[in-house]
Amino acid sequence: MKQTKSASAEQTRLDDANAGRARWRAWGPYVSERAWGTVREDYSANGDAWNYFPHEQQRICFALALWNGRDPILKERAFGLTGAEGNHGEDLKEYYYYLDATPTHSYMKYLYKYPHAEYPYAQLIAENKRRSKLEPEYELLDTGIFDESRYFDVFVEYAKASPEDILIQITAHNRGPDAARLDILPTLWFRNMWSWDAEN
Repeated sequence: MKQTKSASAEQTRLDDANAGRARWRAWGPYVSERAWGTVREDYSANGDAWNYFPHEQQRICFALALWNGRDPILKERAFGLTGAEGNHGEDLKEYYYYLDATPTHSYMKYLYKYPHAEYPYAQLIAENKRRSKLEPEYELLDTGIFDESRYFDVFVEYAKASPEDILIQITAHNRGPDAARLDILPTLWFRNMWSWDAEN
């Protein structure tokens, strides 16, 4: 389709997607933001999937895995408390921002704040479990992990040259006063096909 002066490049992409000429929406940020607390399959004996399958075992999709050399696990996904762990129920304990996006996902920009120090998983769980529903939630900032700006700003930008040609740029800035380790591991893996019929 020839672009006119009045049609932006994004409007042309939208028109092409809506008319079925191009699959601009085939790839995008389609995993639910709440994936941190979901359980895809329940293998528990008593139907209590939330407690049977903890955060440490949940690994899904394309992810920007990060490691500061101090955490016991790679940071592959957002961490949150389950309903039983949070004093006000489920609660995400991360700082991230969606900075920009087009409707066809031809461009997207995201910011994640990753601390230099070991992520306080156990502290967040224990303190929130200890608090009553009448008390405020114990937040990541309350732990002091971001004091003196000792964290990285990790920007992830996605740009599509075409519906199937996706470029990803990762930029990290150390906001702290000292040098700090940051391993960046862009990770892509595919659906588990070995435990069921590949035809389905």
